[in-house]
Amino acid sequence: MELDVRGEICPYPMMKAVEAMKKLNGTDSVVVITDHAPCLETIPPQAGRYGYICEIEETGSPEWKISLIPEGGR
Repeated sequence: MELDVRGEICPYPMMKAVEAMKKLNGTDSVVVITDHAPCLETIPPQAGRYGYICEIEETGSPEWKISLIPEGGR
């Protein structure tokens, strides 16, 4: 599942990421595309709570791809 939350500010990107992780319940990855740097601080701790590993890739200036991968599904 991909969430494009560019232009949105916290807490909305984090809330949408949590909603997606709850919905998928570890069955699939979630990719969050953001241009809001605070997301790099708020989303990773939530990922761990829902059994996801977080990988962050800088794709622009400023833009990041936050991949939330189920712990058992790499």
